[in-house]
Amino acid sequence: MKKIIAGMFISLDGVVEAPDQWHFPYFNDEMGAAVSATLGAADTMLFGRVTYDSFAGAWPERELAGEEDAGFAKTLGDLRKIVVSHRELEFTWRNSEQLRGDLVEAVTALKAEPGTGAIGMSGSPSVVRQLLAAGLLDELHLLVHPIAVRHGIRLFDEGESTVPLRLISSETFTTGVLSLVYGPAEAGAGSYEQARSHL
Repeated sequence: MKKIIAGMFISLDGVVEAPDQWHFPYFNDEMGAAVSATLGAADTMLFGRVTYDSFAGAWPERELAGEEDAGFAKTLGDLRKIVVSHRELEFTWRNSEQLRGDLVEAVTALKAEPGTGAIGMSGSPSVVRQLLAAGLLDELHLLVHPIAVRHGIRLFDEGESTVPLRLISSETFTTGVLSLVYGPAEAGAGSYEQARSHL
């Protein structure tokens, strides 16, 4: 079964919206290597429509421009790209298609397809939340920036149920960015009485 690995730039106060407006001062070789490692494991990318539109509006032109990031742009262009949207979409970026049917059923079938490559995600917080709730997300890679953005969409919105996670790995970059990898976990059964025994 294929893994789904989601990567996200996130601020200290949980904002994931418009990282192009606040994360570039923290981008260095360490972060570039982390992003490349996440995407390097993928042969398919799964996007929400807003994130896809952002990528499709920038990376094809960068590939054609042939500048320093053209190799990365070509890698993105060559990957199979599947877009989650409730409305009918038309694509100009190669290897793009729309996810059909119910999200959970379609992604479950996608994970069961043959092959060893992962299904990568970048951004797309609403899709990430739904896949976490359905138990379909295998790894959540968060690049936590040491900045409070204080406005914008947050990774986790208001909801009734908690989302327990377990830390798989952590690394601190020289910029102060934390690279945290989480996987799903069972909810704990601790109580205040148990916690008090450790005080």
